[in-house]
Amino acid sequence: QVQLVESGGGLVQAGGSLRLSCAASGRTFSSYAMGWFRQAPGKEREFVAAISWSGGSTYYADSVKGRFTISRDNAKNTVYLQMNSLKPEDTAVYYCAAAWEVVAGTEGYDYWGQGTQVTVSS
Repeated sequence: QVQLVESGGGLVQAGGSLRLSCAASGRTFSSYAMGWFRQAPGKEREFVAAISWSGGSTYYADSVKGRFTISRDNAKNTVYLQMNSLKPEDTAVYYCAAAWEVVAGTEGYDYWGQGTQVTVSS
């Protein structure tokens, strides 16, 4: 069982940056691949980024490639999403999730956090 808590969301102007954190409970965090997802009002949840258990492999949605960076610190049981050059279309609730195998998609994740709101103003 893994419990996930996201933080770091907020209101930022277009072109700005935010860093989201996802803190995990449980001793097996380092065994899980982790992903970030987002859901805007009226839209389906979409994949944003994923990272393997070791951090050696990362995957990104085309819409965020080159602007967002996923990383993890297994000693701190935390995964991060650094978001730069934010755009109004990045506005959404951002979720982190854990999976046994890294997946560049929304399927296969077993544990989900409650989400953190990111709002980008134009």
